[in-house]
Amino acid sequence: MIESNIKVADNLFLSPMGCGTWAWGNRFLWNYDPTMDRELEQVFNLNVSQGVTWFDTGDSYGTGKLKGRSETLLGTFARKYQGDHQNDITIATKLAIYPWRLTPQSMINACQKSAERLGKPVDLVQMHWSPAKYLPWQEKPLLEGLAQLYHQGLVKGIGLSNYGPKNLQKAYDFLLTKEVKISTLQIQYSLLSTYGLTKLELKPLCDELDIKIIAYSPLTLGILTGKYKNLDDLPSGARKSLFKSLLPKIKPLLQAMDVIGKNNGKTMAQVAINWCICQGTIPIPGAKTLFQAKENIGALGWRLSSAEVMELETIALGLEKQMIQNIFQTT
Repeated sequence: MIESNIKVADNLFLSPMGCGTWAWGNRFLWNYDPTMDRELEQVFNLNVSQGVTWFDTGDSYGTGKLKGRSETLLGTFARKYQGDHQNDITIATKLAIYPWRLTPQSMINACQKSAERLGKPVDLVQMHWSPAKYLPWQEKPLLEGLAQLYHQGLVKGIGLSNYGPKNLQKAYDFLLTKEVKISTLQIQYSLLSTYGLTKLELKPLCDELDIKIIAYSPLTLGILTGKYKNLDDLPSGARKSLFKSLLPKIKPLLQAMDVIGKNNGKTMAQVAINWCICQGTIPIPGAKTLFQAKENIGALGWRLSSAEVMELETIALGLEKQMIQNIFQTT
């Protein structure tokens, strides 16, 4: 049984898990090819039919000439889908903070282009990252653009991504003067990426401000699925060197996940996603295949025990090495 949807704004509800679509169009990291589109549509249809009705994308998703491909595919799939929960389909996109986006209108224009690719209005628009580290004066005009999108009725809610507590509070206070509330905060979060909630202590602030936390990369690029068990069995491409560095250091965690999964009749991937849910976040695991989509959906409808959650957290925090953080994550 899928849990009830979560209210994040007056007219915006998200299922307790979404589907991330970074890989839909990305050749560099995920080896995307247009021949995958048929199965990606099946992934979309299965998710929606099972109550996973919201999809996270970005206007920068897609490699080179395929930029925006993820939004285009989502729009096509959403228009064609007919079945259970079709009226609940929700699309969240992230607008990249390119150096040439300097004005409120630049964000409005970007969101309108996303809506054109989707063939429908954007439901949740998010700032993909903060320019606070390198061009801090760029930030307020772009936040102003998000506020205008909301007041013009072009989006149902606004969110941020890769913000730490200091910058989140500043953005919240600024948008409050524009009579707009931040609905969501998206951060890198998993058993191998606990930085956002432990080191930055974002959870208490988000609870205070009534901001829902979206956890991206809950499977840490796939290493927490248990698919890669040794150094002779690694993915090709950019992930290979990263996994080669991580795998020897995280074996205690993978072993514990395997045991806990078997005790619950679940897979390691489902344990990893469910752990994020138990931490009060809304995870958005990606899926390129029907197998992966089914795996992700199996993370719903049950809960790890509090003892299991604590055991995994203790092991994760004691690891010699964790996943590197997104370079755009602010404090």
